[in-house]
Amino acid sequence: MNREVGHDNLIYLIKVINVFIMEEQEVPTEGLSEQINERAEKEIAAEERKWSFYIAISTALIAVLAAITSLLAGHHSNEALIEQIKASDQWAFYQAKGIKADVASLNRDNYFRDSLEKKYKVQQQDIKKEAEKYQNASEMHLEKHILLARSVTLFQISIAISAISILSKRRSLWYFAILVAITGIGFFISGLI
Repeated sequence: MNREVGHDNLIYLIKVINVFIMEEQEVPTEGLSEQINERAEKEIAAEERKWSFYIAISTALIAVLAAITSLLAGHHSNEALIEQIKASDQWAFYQAKGIKADVASLNRDNYFRDSLEKKYKVQQQDIKKEAEKYQNASEMHLEKHILLARSVTLFQISIAISAISILSKRRSLWYFAILVAITGIGFFISGLI
């Protein structure tokens, strides 16, 4: 029995010594932890630079689309105005022919009166067709201008949201900005068709 007690005490003593030895051994976890943190910070910084790069490139592309779309919107606005002026000129010419026909109807000579009235009425119909053609072209250009102007507005909103996303470091805002830009591209394509 003494032998068993001695044996148990020896085992207990070895365990206690092992605990002290283990506590005294320095495991380099502190340095390892610092290395892991440094690497994680570097990777996070690299990821943020990469994300910032994507925002910068996408915003620049959206700005280019906004500039091109703005030029096209201005072009269609100018064309709508020019076509409307041509239509107005044709309508004034139409009215002038109507007045001439009315004046001719006052003539006492029936043959002369009838031939002039008929001539002016035929001319009025041709002028009316021309005026309607210009008016339709003006409306078409105005519709394209409106679509392209909406596109420019959406591109500008997208650029602003992208700037906010990089300042606030919220990717969800950037994704929303891309969605707004895609909607702008839809209006841009509609304005080209």
